[in-house]
Amino acid sequence: MSPVQKQKKRKNRRVPGDPGTVTEPQLIQRLRDGDEDAARALYDAHVDRVFRICYRFAGEDHLAQDFTQETFVRAFTKIDTFRGEAAFGTWLGSIATTVSLNGLRKVKRFRSRETALHEDLRSTGGPDRLEPDVKERLHRAIDELPAGYRTVFLLHDLEGYTHEEIGAMLGIKSGTSKSQLFRARGRLREKLADFAGEWAC
Repeated sequence: MSPVQKQKKRKNRRVPGDPGTVTEPQLIQRLRDGDEDAARALYDAHVDRVFRICYRFAGEDHLAQDFTQETFVRAFTKIDTFRGEAAFGTWLGSIATTVSLNGLRKVKRFRSRETALHEDLRSTGGPDRLEPDVKERLHRAIDELPAGYRTVFLLHDLEGYTHEEIGAMLGIKSGTSKSQLFRARGRLREKLADFAGEWAC
């Protein structure tokens, strides 16, 4: 399926838990009209992924929860600025990324994460099981990546966004996203050379 077909499918998807009569674009319009039930339906449909994005950056549950709530407050407040050029979930992801990065700048340091990142390294071919010290090194290596590399790596390899979606979220070209991911993986291979030899480029 092409990126355009995927985007169309996401735009017109039916919201989980909905009886099947209301599409996401219809809920968005109802939200614009002030329908609180539509806001709840959109929140329920997207909160898990938004929280996961926020947690990737924050590394702590309470920070991720705060960032998640702020993401939805901003999104619903600015719903009239959503033009539908990208999928609603992609637009939310962009807001979640901005909220998380700005929030982390305010606390002035990245927190150590408890997430088992190795379970999500599907694009990099990471091993199924890592020793605790290796996981700690992996977490540290990701945290030490330059901000742009780290953001693209988290969104692409761990959250599964395409380069086109990342470009739309971050306001960069898809080629820039690909370049930053390539360099991020290269940095990680250098830092974790003793077990990362099979990682894909």
